[in-house]
Amino acid sequence: MDLIDALRTTGAAREFTSEGVPDEVLGRILDTARFAPSGGNRQAWRVVVVKDGDTRRRLRDLYLEGWHPYLAMSAAGLTPWAPLNDREAEARAISAAPPPAGPGSPSGGGFAERLDEVPVLLVVLADLRRLAAVDRDLGRYTLAGGASVYPFAWNVLLAARAEGLGGVMTTMPILCEPEVKALLGAPDELAVATVMALGHPVRQPRRLTRAPVEQWATVDRVGGAPFAG
Repeated sequence: MDLIDALRTTGAAREFTSEGVPDEVLGRILDTARFAPSGGNRQAWRVVVVKDGDTRRRLRDLYLEGWHPYLAMSAAGLTPWAPLNDREAEARAISAAPPPAGPGSPSGGGFAERLDEVPVLLVVLADLRRLAAVDRDLGRYTLAGGASVYPFAWNVLLAARAEGLGGVMTTMPILCEPEVKALLGAPDELAVATVMALGHPVRQPRRLTRAPVEQWATVDRVGGAPFAG
């Protein structure tokens, strides 16, 4: 697949067919993804391929613990867990919302309720000893450390696209990080970066919608003239 086409058509896929993904295909995906850039080439990622049914179901249940608050805040017009959110508004939204459908509901639920059924389930962990988190002491929400881990996760999605697969990365289980780490036997120095689902998508994204460049790129200053290439 042409690189530009891949970049323009690799969206988030959350619905998969029942077709499995052979280990050799996943092996090729991870083997390609490992060439992602990282600070100092320290490659501070670890991946757990979750196959055990009980472990998958427990991970799904931990995911669902954050799913209800996410839906509630979204329905209230909030960006869930945005660092500058009004925490009282978040609490009101969560307390006022009805509980979502569970895994055993008549509707069968969606991606969250059926997370344990996805063909490939990966947990990507970050080694905190290897991250150059230069914004660690700025007194605000930190971002820099993720630059050494999330390019790898994005490479996984691109490599999966090249194999005819789709997928999504989600950070929801980070809300239950201690429980996720205990479930996977992860030591203290590892942090949960994302959980990834891969498989044969029911619908392959063909045309993604994004804001045009001039809406978010400016010249010289944040309030400068829109950049027009």
